[in-house]
Amino acid sequence: MDADRADAATAAVTPFGPELDADGVRFRFWAPALDAVTLHLDTSGGAPPVRDAATAAPAERDHAMTRGEDGWFECRIPGVAAGARYRFGVGTGLRVPDPGSRFQPADCHGPSEVVDPHAYRWRCTEWRGRPWHEAVVYELHLGTFTAAGTFRAAIERLDHLVELGVTALEILPVADFPGARNWGYDGVLLYAPDSSYGRPEDFKALVDAAHERGLMVLLDVVYNHFGPDGNYLGLYAPDFFTRRHATPWGAAINYDGRGPGENSRWVREYAIGNALYWLDEFRLDGLRLDAVHAIADDSRPDLIEELATRVRQRFAGQHEMHLVLENEHNAARYLFRDARGRPRLHTAQWNDDLHHALHVLATGETHGYYLAYAADPLRHLARCLAEGFAYQGEKSPYSSEPRGEPSGGLPPGAFLGFLQNHDQVGNRAFGERLAHLAPREKLEPLTALFLLAPQPPLLWMGEEWGASAPFQYFCDFDRELAALVREGRRQEFARFPAFADPALRERIPDPNALATFERSKLDWTERERQPHRDWLALYRECLALRRAHVVPFVADGVVDARVERPSAGELRVEWRSRGGGVLTLLLNLDERPATFESPPGAMIWPVVAGELQAVVPPWGAQWYLQPPRGAAP
Repeated sequence: MDADRADAATAAVTPFGPELDADGVRFRFWAPALDAVTLHLDTSGGAPPVRDAATAAPAERDHAMTRGEDGWFECRIPGVAAGARYRFGVGTGLRVPDPGSRFQPADCHGPSEVVDPHAYRWRCTEWRGRPWHEAVVYELHLGTFTAAGTFRAAIERLDHLVELGVTALEILPVADFPGARNWGYDGVLLYAPDSSYGRPEDFKALVDAAHERGLMVLLDVVYNHFGPDGNYLGLYAPDFFTRRHATPWGAAINYDGRGPGENSRWVREYAIGNALYWLDEFRLDGLRLDAVHAIADDSRPDLIEELATRVRQRFAGQHEMHLVLENEHNAARYLFRDARGRPRLHTAQWNDDLHHALHVLATGETHGYYLAYAADPLRHLARCLAEGFAYQGEKSPYSSEPRGEPSGGLPPGAFLGFLQNHDQVGNRAFGERLAHLAPREKLEPLTALFLLAPQPPLLWMGEEWGASAPFQYFCDFDRELAALVREGRRQEFARFPAFADPALRERIPDPNALATFERSKLDWTERERQPHRDWLALYRECLALRRAHVVPFVADGVVDARVERPSAGELRVEWRSRGGGVLTLLLNLDERPATFESPPGAMIWPVVAGELQAVVPPWGAQWYLQPPRGAAP
């Protein structure tokens, strides 16, 4: 691969958005419902639209665009330079931003800005990624990760992550959303990093700095819906949506229409091109695809498969690329491996089953979807550790519907394990973190469990020190929509017995209040105070042990997992590697000590001198390792 991949033309991965060359800019706009479109150059923001007077565009700022095949409009304006701002006139005096915009300096309703994709000079030019078995993923929201909440500010905290033992960032969506603060799942201009975090060059600087420290960067992307404010696509490209499928957000995105007025070709290209754009132009190491179970697509291959295939083809032999799914349907087919054990399509999936079982064990909560794990959470946990999914086609007590596909043949790396994430914290009424919901004596062994299991772990920002800041649902909509969101969220919790009292529901934070956002910011000074310092020490210890012992074991290839339940509260899991290694977990969730048959190898956690092997205290866990043949002891 070329040492300076920034020279790759954006047009090679997507037809959406402007194309800048030495003499001007080629503008493109897909509007199949229109007969005429104009390009409007906007200089009100102070950015120079042209390089010099000699090559300046005509004095008028509105330029007619030529209609081509499939509803594509195009025009080329000589002399236009990076920094020029523009919109498209779509009739009745309305001017809209570019759906392929690379930057929105004045938010999603304002003009788009022409961006030079080669302006940033990369420093870490030889980076090719890291293998997935080394993954320790750290999920973060840029706006609340630091006090400033920007791409540049996040760079200042990367050394902390390296010292912690993290190997990959997973950043919540950054695609342009309405207002100044948002989780990111209300994006409407999917190619533009939101201006509240900085410019595209600032995002590249964060990725560059991460790579210099050996950190991978994955970006969360949303292809199942657009946000409720700032999406103009339906006005000029109704083909983008279809009523053949229903979604919680209204008309579904049209990924599978083939008839008149249902041409999905360019809709699919918009999403797939977007994925390739983020990976190529920002040199990312992978993507996390949000809620793919909410993507309605009856075509074959469906969008999830085609996107992965295109990504694999684009970066084959050039870059270790990792694609992670969130998929409530537990569709194991997307995670299949080839004869060499490499992902055919997607690398891994967030394992909600594992989280839900751990959460029930830690907190005793059984409302909502936790109901499906309430009867015997340890049984569900055991199946997750040995086979991946807890539900592999069985009927869920929560939905009363079959859920999942057989996953026992997949390797541990196909499942991302976690105790917390943005959803499981932020979708609570008050955004409480697990350290405030469960006692330390229960949480500590479960923490060591998910950090040392063969499945790669995912941490939610701040959990490593038991952060006191909640992570609450916040957004920044206009007044009418803000009221609807506030009341809608409070009504959502009315179905839970704990919120039957209307007075309690009124205490649920207003998502649009600035204070809700500010409350969710991490307090980095806590790390040096108790009990936060002890939590941080635990995470560092476990991740150091993972790097020293578990990563080489997993790299050898896990070929078998066996589960035993000596009693209702006891669990023994053994994983065996191709080279004869054995990793063993002894877990005791009873109130009495438990004695297990001594595992092979030596205890690696807890690191306590004189600890009696195979005698596990109440609410305790022990890990043992017999290294693979030829491995360092």
